Amino acid sequence: MLADMRKRKFFRLFFSYALLIFMIVIIIYPLLWTVGASFNPGNSLISTSIIPDNPTLDHYKELFAGKQSLQYGRWYLNSLKISIFTMIGAVISVSFTAYAFSRFRFKGRKNALMLFLLLQMIPQFSALVALFVLAQMLGMMNSHWLLILLYIGGQIPMNTYLMKGYMDSIPVDLDESAKIDGAGNTRIFWQIIMPLSKPMIAVVAMNGFTGPLGDFVLSSTILRSPESYTLPIGLYNLVNEVMGASYTTFAAGAILISIPVAVIFIMLQKNFVSGLTAGGTKG
Repeated sequence: MLADMRKRKFFRLFFSYALLIFMIVIIIYPLLWTVGASFNPGNSLISTSIIPDNPTLDHYKELFAGKQSLQYGRWYLNSLKISIFTMIGAVISVSFTAYAFSRFRFKGRKNALMLFLLLQMIPQFSALVALFVLAQMLGMMNSHWLLILLYIGGQIPMNTYLMKGYMDSIPVDLDESAKIDGAGNTRIFWQIIMPLSKPMIAVVAMNGFTGPLGDFVLSSTILRSPESYTLPIGLYNLVNEVMGASYTTFAAGAILISIPVAVIFIMLQKNFVSGLTAGGTKG
């Protein structure tokens, strides 16, 4: 009996570790291949390898060489600008919206929450034609600010549900005690709710920052001139040319995109996991 239990435990651990190792390989292998390709000479992926025989930094230098067709530095700054303002706008708007749904009972509250749930089921690219027409009517084609507003609007439904769930876990007794001491709703929001919601604010901030960096469909609909491109659009053009496609330069550019994401994640990682799990389990 004891031998059977040990055998079952061994097989459970074996398959668990085998699954973890398999997932790690799936995640790390494409990253290692991209890093290796960025240091391989030439423009083709056919002759590249994970460990280059003759590593070179030429592709990284080419990104910042100042060519008219490759304005990588400008695209990088455009992406950072859009991501940072989207992150700030998403945190502010989602915090206000989640606080209202969590702490106040008003007419249409349940219908509004249901509407947010339905909006999460509709992909944003389904409204591309309407957004394109709207941008033309407003005269805001190639406008980063219109794109930022669209990103913030797309972040509100899902993140509101996450933050509302987290705020619901904060005891209402704290609000009532503060009101007895003379605090209003605004003071309660800024001095009690927001400090206690730092884990979920970190999650919303991370979602708001990484979303624009990985978006191609919406940004390519609004941004049409090379000077206003973001990194996904600019890098796509590197591999879209029939005769001049440069996959290794694309790999170098893709590696550099991960730097700001890694910096933001390191800054927020202390609160990231706890905020995501807590917001996902409270309703």
